[in-house]
Amino acid sequence: MTSSPPEPLAYDRSGNGEPLVLVHPLGADRGMWDPVIGLLGGNHDTIAVDMPGFGESPELPEEVPATAGAIAASIEATLDSLGIDRAHVVGNSLGGWVALEFAKSDRCLSVTTLCAAGFWGRPLGPRPEIARSTARRLVPALRPLLATKRGRGLLLRGPVAHPERVPAEAAYRLVRAYALAPGFDRANAEMRRTLFSGFEEISVPITMAWAEYDRSVSAPAQVPTRVRAEFLADCGHIPTWDDPQRVAEVILATAARAAQDAEVQRSA
Repeated sequence: MTSSPPEPLAYDRSGNGEPLVLVHPLGADRGMWDPVIGLLGGNHDTIAVDMPGFGESPELPEEVPATAGAIAASIEATLDSLGIDRAHVVGNSLGGWVALEFAKSDRCLSVTTLCAAGFWGRPLGPRPEIARSTARRLVPALRPLLATKRGRGLLLRGPVAHPERVPAEAAYRLVRAYALAPGFDRANAEMRRTLFSGFEEISVPITMAWAEYDRSVSAPAQVPTRVRAEFLADCGHIPTWDDPQRVAEVILATAARAAQDAEVQRSA
């Protein structure tokens, strides 16, 4: 049996310049990039996608494991549908792992990861998603609960260092996506089964940023020396609401470094 070709993903697109793709974490959707979109659009044609089975994107076919590599192939299909040859790519958590997989292709200009998944010491293995079960039960009451700072503090203190900075509607969208995304279980199972490998297959500039108050992942003990490390002070696992200015700064600096490298190569 042959697998179906990847389908294009749902996306929001804005701005002008070199294309830049934004990939959200497991259990979120493209809305988590909203705080930084306006800071990037002056330099880039910014495309925030929903991963397969999240937000408005269809799930991957049943015969296709929901690996980071398969999700990266869906990004390529999205670029094809938009007539885009190459793009910078940025990802948070599982989205960071996806970004690194995409960067193995010749269609990537640079890669920036925020709190990337896939760098734990050994495969994590399965575990019950108790927090997600709780979130599903709370869905009918989410909107009034998240309208209060106390409610946002209760439900967002895991992924965000400053829940009070997340607008009520954005908090509702984030928690609802976590609770109800049909693609969550498949992507989570694949993510927990393996580790990232293949830095040697990436030739473009790489920046990996790590957050001070990340409760989900930590920086690996060792990465190639050419990988630029950045520190996101006073930020949590999803840092875009904690400090959008700093996140945008890291992304723009990586893309600018790629442009400088390309200019040097043209001049050589």
